[in-house]
Amino acid sequence: MKHPRPARAVGLLAIGSLLLATGCADNLTGSGMPTTRASSSLPPIEASQELFAKLPADIQKSRRIVVGNSPTYKPVEFLEGGKTAGLDVDLFEAVGDRLGVEVEWKQSPFDQILIGIQARKYDVGVSAFTVTKEREKSVTMVSYLSAGSLWAVAKGNPQQLEQGKPCGRTIAVQTGTVQEAEMKAAQAGCGSNRINLLSFTDQGEATAALVSGRAQAIAADSPIALYAIKMSGDKIEQLGESYDAAPYGVVVPKAQTEFAEAIRQAFDDVRASGHYDQVLAEWGQADGAIDSFQVNP
Repeated sequence: MKHPRPARAVGLLAIGSLLLATGCADNLTGSGMPTTRASSSLPPIEASQELFAKLPADIQKSRRIVVGNSPTYKPVEFLEGGKTAGLDVDLFEAVGDRLGVEVEWKQSPFDQILIGIQARKYDVGVSAFTVTKEREKSVTMVSYLSAGSLWAVAKGNPQQLEQGKPCGRTIAVQTGTVQEAEMKAAQAGCGSNRINLLSFTDQGEATAALVSGRAQAIAADSPIALYAIKMSGDKIEQLGESYDAAPYGVVVPKAQTEFAEAIRQAFDDVRASGHYDQVLAEWGQADGAIDSFQVNP
């Protein structure tokens, strides 16, 4: 989960593909994962004037929501042909359709998005942000998906790692995630048998470190770890089960509760239309569906 809890070819790709610029497979054709916003057999989502009227005045004027996003967390958000793609993109663009606005994706380092929202550089943040009470002190969040943490190791677990026992091990994570915070917190109990923690700005680089043998395990959000396993060419495998499930949330400025409520209602409508379940299914994340979208759950 991306937060410092303070809580991203036909067939499988070869190892070499994992070690390209991002460290993750870029060609998803035939993988069962869409590469762009999926075309739907469902009727188009109609804009709601009632919800549009709840948007901040500047967004109503521009008819555009500017979204801060770090496209480094496949399959939730990543770059495809120079454009931001992924589960978060498909879900929030459906929300934008319901709100009657265009969605403009702005790339940002993950740890700068919340700062950008508070500075009004972005209208919202959509980037696998885990909902936490600590975050809700400074921003408002709208839940839309559930994800846990999961470890992955080399096929066969040759180093005999045990999930939850990182002391003395080399663990790769993405910078700013709950998993990085978890490993840093665990250091206090390791004494001299310290964790060798490898933090990367791109989750693909963390995965590549595991595939190449530089790391003994990765710890990531369950959708991201499962995707990495699927795309590894049978080089890595799941270790244990996912844990600490928590919701992802769309982030809006703290005071804009009416805006948050409009987003929440739009998610309700997108689910009622069938698009929410369809998007999750197309990205292989149906298990992440939540029963109730909430503001500051």
